[in-house]
Amino acid sequence: MTVSEIVVVVVAVAAIAALGWFFFGPRRARTAHLTGGVQQVRVTVRGGYRPDVIQVRQGLPVEMVFDRQESGDCTSRVVFPDLRLSAALPAFQTTTVHLTPARAGSFGFACGMNMIHGTLIVEPGDEPAPPDGNEQAPPGTADQKDTGDPAAVDVEAAQAEERRAELADLTRRVLIGAVLTLPVLFAVMAQSLFGADWVPAVLLNRWVQLALITPVMCYTGRPIHRTGWLTLLHRGADMNTLITLGTTAAYGYSLLVTLAPGLLPSDLREVYFEAVGVILTLIMLGRLFEARAKAGTGEAIRALLGLQARTARVLRDGVEAEIPIDEVEVGDEVLIRPGEKIPVDATVLSGQSAVDESMVTGEPMPVTKRVGDTVIGATINTTGSLHVRAAQVGADTMLARIIKMVQQAQASKAPIQRLADATSAYFVPVVVGIAIAAFAGWFVAGPPPALTLALVSAVAVLIIACPCALGLATPLSIMVGTGKGARAGILIRSAEALETAHKLDTIVLDKTGTITAGKPALTDVEVTGTPSQSELLALVAAAEADSEHPLATAIVAGARDRGLTVPTATGFDSITGKGVQATVAGRAVLVGTTRLLADAGIDTSRLDPISRRLSGEGKTPILAAIDGHPAGVLAVADTVKDDSAAAITALHRLGVEVVMITGDNARTAAAIARRVGITRVLAEVLPEHKAGEIRRLQAEGRRVGMVGDGINDAPALAQADVGLAIGTGTDVAIEAADITLISGSLAGVVTAIRLSRATMRNIRQNLFFALVYNAIGIPLAAGVLYPLLELRLSPMIAAGAMALSSLSVVGNANRLRRHHPVPLPDAEAVPAPR
Repeated sequence: MTVSEIVVVVVAVAAIAALGWFFFGPRRARTAHLTGGVQQVRVTVRGGYRPDVIQVRQGLPVEMVFDRQESGDCTSRVVFPDLRLSAALPAFQTTTVHLTPARAGSFGFACGMNMIHGTLIVEPGDEPAPPDGNEQAPPGTADQKDTGDPAAVDVEAAQAEERRAELADLTRRVLIGAVLTLPVLFAVMAQSLFGADWVPAVLLNRWVQLALITPVMCYTGRPIHRTGWLTLLHRGADMNTLITLGTTAAYGYSLLVTLAPGLLPSDLREVYFEAVGVILTLIMLGRLFEARAKAGTGEAIRALLGLQARTARVLRDGVEAEIPIDEVEVGDEVLIRPGEKIPVDATVLSGQSAVDESMVTGEPMPVTKRVGDTVIGATINTTGSLHVRAAQVGADTMLARIIKMVQQAQASKAPIQRLADATSAYFVPVVVGIAIAAFAGWFVAGPPPALTLALVSAVAVLIIACPCALGLATPLSIMVGTGKGARAGILIRSAEALETAHKLDTIVLDKTGTITAGKPALTDVEVTGTPSQSELLALVAAAEADSEHPLATAIVAGARDRGLTVPTATGFDSITGKGVQATVAGRAVLVGTTRLLADAGIDTSRLDPISRRLSGEGKTPILAAIDGHPAGVLAVADTVKDDSAAAITALHRLGVEVVMITGDNARTAAAIARRVGITRVLAEVLPEHKAGEIRRLQAEGRRVGMVGDGINDAPALAQADVGLAIGTGTDVAIEAADITLISGSLAGVVTAIRLSRATMRNIRQNLFFALVYNAIGIPLAAGVLYPLLELRLSPMIAAGAMALSSLSVVGNANRLRRHHPVPLPDAEAVPAPR
């Protein structure tokens, strides 16, 4: 080995060792200042976070003021995945993020593209840790300095304006880069590849090439170089750093050859201006396409924000006035005309109308709203006029809560992302090390001109490596998946829930309110006497009208739903535990149990078989007698939802076993199970034992999803691998669940599992593209095939491949936008439940 070769090897080894310390050596943490009981720290966002390691105390409020001194999509949002918190960071503004760390530990935060990272270290404080050690800090809030708490729509508008400005800037830089690079590229390629002697000599002149490519280096590539060097200053590195190092090396070498050619041997005086121009222009072109494609991944939030009404027509002191939606207060009376959006969540005071709730629940059929019903803000009043009283406004409306849940889910991190994060942490330093090793290896062992080969190989390695594709693989798919869920009426609380749902092999369904409607309804009217079915129902409904029993209410509602006029009863008397008696239109009516009729001396032998049959179907039979003679049997039951059987059939076809759990007796439970196609029933389970049944199923090695709607379901929802709450249920159940089905339909369970499987398949494809691309591209760029095939990768080809890798990930993530719920199949017959 020559002296120069020894020097290069020694320098390369020293440089690789220095890299290890530079990127992975200890870093000093900045301790937040305590002012007025609040821990405060200012973080500058400029190519990275400074400081990037922040130390705070557990249990005390924290204010992190992010001072963003740049534009661009990468740092436009900060995400705390472990805290399920994210905040938009408008360009050249300060944004304060509030949080209160509930437990000690190390919590990472990153930009929205998962490329720039920081760490929040929470030291143990005086506050005790949560009992189970698994409680997460509550999601925080973010507000923009000096402007109050900006509405989500205002934040989205600012981000949209920033995206438009970025797209315009990228377009301008790409056009200038292309115009200046194409003549140089054309001249060099025509001469070197085809030996063309008609190429104008002026385009081959190094000084002309320098004049044309220098603006490309300094202007077109400025965003890359600026971010790349700033990231290095933060002792970090990303894709921009790699491109900056590669193009700076190529440009600097070419500049040296142009300004002082005598310093180098004649066989080493090749310039690479065309490579610099093509690399930077291609990278910026790829970034332009990527920015346009990524704009589509956030369409769900923008669509939800677009649902909001802008104004409301309120009635105050008898005067009707149209005011901005932000000024509506709880208790305000609001007038809604046909065709208008309902401005806030409210209760109907008067009027009747069909309301289109599809944009919130995902259900296509309008729902009739009457006095006392609740209407949801952002839904559309279609046919009639409504007079309502505002019940929830601002951040408390269902739409606002949906948007918040979607944002929190998109800010969370799926377990599969840990692979990408672990790889990304070492990726760039390893790539730089490989580039240094490739340079030294080819300089020592390569054929002449060794320096040229070494330089080309090192630059190609730096250019082709693409950590950006790896960083985007998971977050983009999660963003699209959770957004698609929200638009289908499925609120996914976290990325972890979205990932876990695809592994579920058992779904446990609570009966009441989940499989069934959760309220009794009239199902049968069977006549044995002289009155017709309508006459019997009208007489019985009249007798029951003054009763407060839920079964009586169901009968009266059933009569009115059938369009019958319920006459007025007299002589009403309720007989505890047996039924009622009354006089209706001069006729004596008895309604109740067999014992009530038997005590009155009425023969029930014709009614008993009907009663037993209806009871065997899981219904509650109610016997009726008119003027001392048996007249018929009515049945009331908690009716099965229209699509429950079809949804359970769809779950079976997905390979999921369905189990019903209920506190009802085994006979009633078995009857419901037969109707919907469930073969395994857990009956007579007390509320406090439901979570234990979930644990028992999990002990069998099952991944269990629990679907419920009541307070008594909350422990089981929390115990399950994934808890799915019916959106029409209690707030306690919804808070305990991982996924909320707004419409209350079991079809949402099918859609959630299918969406989870589609999202995870998409993420795996993205990771495959990113990992395989780098696994093949980097060794190829380093020249491993050159000794065998004399195949060497041009830095220009490397630049094109790198741009395509990011585009492939973004484009594949956008494929999820075409995912749509599949119609439910017809219900199928199944064996009797066990």
